[in-house]
Amino acid sequence: MNAAITLIREIDALLPQTQCGLCGHRDGCLPYAKSIVDGEDANKCVPGGQPVADALATLLQRPHLQAEASVWPIQVDGRPQRMKAIIREDECIGCTKCINACPVDAIIGSGKLMHSILTDLCTGCELCIPPCPVDCIDLVEDLQPLLTPVQRQQEQSDLRQRYYAHIQREELRREHRKGPVVRAEIDTELFAQFSSAIKEVAAIERLEDKTKITTAMDAKTTIELAKLRTQIKKLEKQLSVRSDPAKQQQLDQLQQRLGEIQEL
Repeated sequence: MNAAITLIREIDALLPQTQCGLCGHRDGCLPYAKSIVDGEDANKCVPGGQPVADALATLLQRPHLQAEASVWPIQVDGRPQRMKAIIREDECIGCTKCINACPVDAIIGSGKLMHSILTDLCTGCELCIPPCPVDCIDLVEDLQPLLTPVQRQQEQSDLRQRYYAHIQREELRREHRKGPVVRAEIDTELFAQFSSAIKEVAAIERLEDKTKITTAMDAKTTIELAKLRTQIKKLEKQLSVRSDPAKQQQLDQLQQRLGEIQEL
């Protein structure tokens, strides 16, 4: 393992793994760790607060800087108040936008069905709030006791693992993703490089390293996919104007068939 990756790993170990992007790196803690190695200030982790800024300054032997301010009050441990997201479930329309936005897969549900947030896994990153079209997600204070250092390290390890698993799934879906991504494009190459060197995180295989799915499809399958997407788009447009149970059932069947073909 080279010295740069070792240092990135040490910095990443101090970051809270909320993957919130408040430091300016929208695809998570690891890109910020790499940027710190490249010379960026080490005081921009908002959820880590002053304790993380000071720990990074000590590790890097740099001057101690004032941490970026949070909108939340400061806890007795010097970090901003931990927050959790909750969904007002009776207002949820099942659009799945929040599910796609969550970096640690803390939201469960499926299309046109009510969603729920697993609060034990929620990092309070706030990334699920902007894409919600009906504004039914709130942030509330986490009233659980403050974590011990050992508990914090375990939590960060678990969140890191969940994020790497999330990235791998998104990478595999990217070829046939329907609609725009909610988050900024993830630097999968960086995460793949890091996961190949650090065995305790989930390995990430980039899509470019594999035979393209489209080249494996014969002409008949490609034509069927095109027809399915056209039919789905037409039905979605009709249903957006007026609900129709029969058309909704047809849409669900077409989407299921599309998913089956893409998994081949």
